[in-house]
Amino acid sequence: MGLLNKLLGEFVDIIEWVDTTHDTIVWKFPRYQDEIKMGAKLTVRESQVAIFMNEGIIADVYQPGMYTLSTENMPLLSTLRGWKYGFNSPFKVDVFFVSTRQFTDQRWGTKNPVMVRDAEFGPVRLRAFGSYAFRVSDARQFLKEVAATQPGFKVEDINDQLRNIAVSRGMDAIASSGLGILDLTANYDDVSETILHRIQPDFTELGLSLTKFLIENISLPPEVEAIMDKRTGMGIVGNLGAFAQFQAANAMEKAAENPGGGLAGAGLGLGMGAGMMGQVGDIFRNNQAGATPPPVPDACPSYYFAVNGNRQGPYDMNTLRNMIQNGTVTRDTLAWKQGMDNWAAAGTLTDLSPLFSTVPPPLPPQ
Repeated sequence: MGLLNKLLGEFVDIIEWVDTTHDTIVWKFPRYQDEIKMGAKLTVRESQVAIFMNEGIIADVYQPGMYTLSTENMPLLSTLRGWKYGFNSPFKVDVFFVSTRQFTDQRWGTKNPVMVRDAEFGPVRLRAFGSYAFRVSDARQFLKEVAATQPGFKVEDINDQLRNIAVSRGMDAIASSGLGILDLTANYDDVSETILHRIQPDFTELGLSLTKFLIENISLPPEVEAIMDKRTGMGIVGNLGAFAQFQAANAMEKAAENPGGGLAGAGLGLGMGAGMMGQVGDIFRNNQAGATPPPVPDACPSYYFAVNGNRQGPYDMNTLRNMIQNGTVTRDTLAWKQGMDNWAAAGTLTDLSPLFSTVPPPLPPQ
């Protein structure tokens, strides 16, 4: 195999990378003893960059296109090697292809809850997760800072580092956004955009560009969500009295439909139904009593009367009605109440005249 590889290396003069994977970022072109012949054909496809490295030092970088290698299009390598024009001997160089396409659907998420302070609920623990996409924006920087001289570098080799950056910077941005917990879900797009700009400098240092950052969910601990659900349910119920009537009616219907006890069960169901109906009535009455104020009591005037030259009273309207019925007070009896200037006949007063209409007239003489 060693001899075969050597022979192939002597005849093969096309340098290219046909990427059949979906997660390879850097791929080193294999060549026996890393020897490249002058005049070889270099093909760099779209979404690729080729980098020539001489003894660990990055030399020339090639963008998409086809090249015939010569000292003219390898200026940095020619300088490093001290070549003069017309150099045609094979030379040793490392050729790295770097993919510049987008690597999408990369997942991020909090391993542990992150404590933040909310204006409404106070300190709360949040979990969040989502996705992001990135690409290599500076192949030279990425190769120097991250991939180095590895023959192959995949997304999984850097994913943990990128995920940690996303979580750390992302949760800081959420905490400093000033949005309440209940408002975050309505502002995922805005918060995601804020986080993207917050993270971008960290990616730039690695020669990467963060092209997309999405928040898919921000959640509270289950026990807090359960309390919030109850609070939401109370808001939906609204009138607790009406809701209690509805619940009692449902319970009564289910109890009456209980087939387990025959006649006894039916009797039990009817008994329970009657009891629940009483509860419903109490709830309804209490609800109505609490909802409707009692009527305003009538202002009952009190009157004084002049009987046989003496002032008597004061008497309320119920007492006056009896006195008129038994003849103690007649239409001609003088009466007075607070607010009147003078005494007046009882039959002429607006409050008292209706009481005399229920008194039968005197009997005719026999």
